[in-house]
Amino acid sequence: MNYKIILLFVLYFTFSCSGEKSKAKQVSDNEQITAQTLPPFNTDSAYIYIQNQVNFGPRVPGTPAHDSCGQYLSNELKRLGANVIEQSVKLTLYNNQTIQAKNIIGSFQPENNDRILLFAHWDTRPYADHDPNPANYNTPIDGANDGASGCGVLLEVARQIQLKQPKSGIDIIFFDAEDWGAPSFNKKHDESSGYCLGSEYWSKNPHKKNYTANFGILLDMVGAPDAVFYKEYYSMKYAANIVQKIWESAQSLGYGKYFINAEGGGIEDDHIHVINNLKIPCVDIIHYDPQTEKGFGSYWHTLDDNMNNIDKSTLRAVGETVISVIYNP
Repeated sequence: MNYKIILLFVLYFTFSCSGEKSKAKQVSDNEQITAQTLPPFNTDSAYIYIQNQVNFGPRVPGTPAHDSCGQYLSNELKRLGANVIEQSVKLTLYNNQTIQAKNIIGSFQPENNDRILLFAHWDTRPYADHDPNPANYNTPIDGANDGASGCGVLLEVARQIQLKQPKSGIDIIFFDAEDWGAPSFNKKHDESSGYCLGSEYWSKNPHKKNYTANFGILLDMVGAPDAVFYKEYYSMKYAANIVQKIWESAQSLGYGKYFINAEGGGIEDDHIHVINNLKIPCVDIIHYDPQTEKGFGSYWHTLDDNMNNIDKSTLRAVGETVISVIYNP
């Protein structure tokens, strides 16, 4: 993916949804879900889910690999007990060409009006436009981290939801056409144009009329070794209390080296459309290090975005944190 990065070194003001603390509802011991009773996140399972996606090849819309992987993701969500809706749509690219795309929505407890949204993108970049070898610029990437990692973590979360339902209904969405923006070598178009097309469409045409959720969590590039997740600017602007909860949960689980207690830049990612069009507060958990040259890792948008850049320890940190949050909302 390619993003317009806004490095804003501003002081954030943390606020709660209410000026006063609401009186907590008393629950019995067997109703409380503690860190000890949370469903376990299986890193081997998440890793296999990522490997299975990569095995199809680059998941570029319009290719057999894309079609096969989309069917796989849909079938897995069904197998894990979700009600699945496939939202097929023609989308217009930055160069006015059209592609056939598909958003995949899996809903648990669809009758429950108390909902949490989890999402990632499942397509992969058709251009290795940051590869060190210019000859590779027009070659699609494997997208092990940039695409497959978020979906792999969410499939494992779905597997745990099947075994133990949280109080809230959960929607898991795999957005398509996130990563087909203008390549950096194309000087005719703004490099930041043409991204996040699937989430833009869904946010204007949700699968359920008047759809809403308490909050949303986006997972993007969450599998790299030594990944760091800073508090993304737009997440802090629109969902500061959810950011706080996620980062505190990560700290309490011992994952402070991944979830950095500091502000990062603003990233134009799938969460922006969900925030703007559906007014759902969303948090982007994304590997982005403002101290590095590229920010997203040396393998980003190169042919090196493969399974060598997937680390089970990172998957565990993200997966266990997400599970902690959705079972203790």
